[in-house]
Amino acid sequence: PRGNCMTDDDYTKITAAIHFIRKGRLDQPELAEVAAHVGLSPFHLQRLFQRWAGVSPKRFLQYLTSQHAKQLLKQSQPLLKASYASGLSGSGRLHDLFVSVDAVTPGEFGSGGRNLEINWGIHPSPFGDCLIAVTRRGICSLSFIDDDPDAALKRLQKDWPEARLSNKERQTGETMREVFALLNHDRTQRPLPLLLKGTNFQLQVWQALLKIPSGQICSYGQLAKQLDRPSGSRATGTAIGANPIAWLIPCHRVLRSDGNLGGYRWGEERKLAILGQELAQGDMD
Repeated sequence: PRGNCMTDDDYTKITAAIHFIRKGRLDQPELAEVAAHVGLSPFHLQRLFQRWAGVSPKRFLQYLTSQHAKQLLKQSQPLLKASYASGLSGSGRLHDLFVSVDAVTPGEFGSGGRNLEINWGIHPSPFGDCLIAVTRRGICSLSFIDDDPDAALKRLQKDWPEARLSNKERQTGETMREVFALLNHDRTQRPLPLLLKGTNFQLQVWQALLKIPSGQICSYGQLAKQLDRPSGSRATGTAIGANPIAWLIPCHRVLRSDGNLGGYRWGEERKLAILGQELAQGDMD
């Protein structure tokens, strides 16, 4: 299935290609130049993109221009209004169909996870290695990691300072397989439970992110308006940046109103890779 057969080296080459083309976008590098930069033949780079995203590198990168993003923001607006107004899942939706959210109580928030058992593990994904943390009540953290897995573990310990953390990759590996099986739109899959720890406003923002359909994007300002905070784009952006569960809570679908990225805590190239794959898949559905 598309996306799930990638190796870490494949993803590294994808992100290196994206970075090279973004850096040289004014010169419009040819496929051969990009392929040489990542150590592949043009044929193999074309095949890699086709297998990963279903489209050519050229087509893939057309989705990632700010001009295309601005057009998509306008097209997405009516759909997003209907999505938030109805509160129902439409045919183009993915994450909110397969995710159920449980929030810690105020007492649990204050205790820092006392008496909570958290199993964690590091596993490969179509977008690089991840640290995933799972409780009996659901996934409480999912972070992409690059060269410093210890930093992700320290953040988990900081978020849940009183919890009992255990490295149990056999158990967490099964959950990771379920997470990225969503790339296949497996509608027989049980909803994945999430356990969220945040302020009331953060929880509102994270739940609002789940209503952005796959293949669509939203601006920080649009999301703030949906939350009845029309002047709260900055606060909304801060809450988005604190999202503890990558990919499943799709903060990658929020851009600046001018079509530019607006940052991503797990790296801009990764945000572009995730978005580009979703937009390419949406075009083919």
